[in-house]
Amino acid sequence: MSVGDDPFETLARWVAEAEATEPRVPDAMQLATADARGRPSIRTVLLKAFGPDGLVFYTNYNSRKGRELDENPWAAICLHYKALKRQVVAEGPVERLSAEESDAYFATRDRGSQLGAWASKQSQE
Repeated sequence: MSVGDDPFETLARWVAEAEATEPRVPDAMQLATADARGRPSIRTVLLKAFGPDGLVFYTNYNSRKGRELDENPWAAICLHYKALKRQVVAEGPVERLSAEESDAYFATRDRGSQLGAWASKQSQE
């Protein structure tokens, strides 16, 4: 990326290229969080949207990452596009979307995925 490029325009181009070239899940990104004591953890989530207001991903509020973000609302992400030999890294504050936005997204998931989310005890054995 060169100086002066709009980072979200560049990201849109890169995501489109990744969708055409990455063999699996081009919207998968690694999300790093830390708890209130600063102990880090990382896992994979899906990038669902992005723009000047930030990057959007969804998670269960009761999962480990949800609890960590409540304790320490800062995170870092990495989108790695192996086939393109590129990566996108971002870090900053995280805030919840409105309940309406979360519910609207949940409604788009297929029924099996919804049932799995309801039944799953996220981040627990």
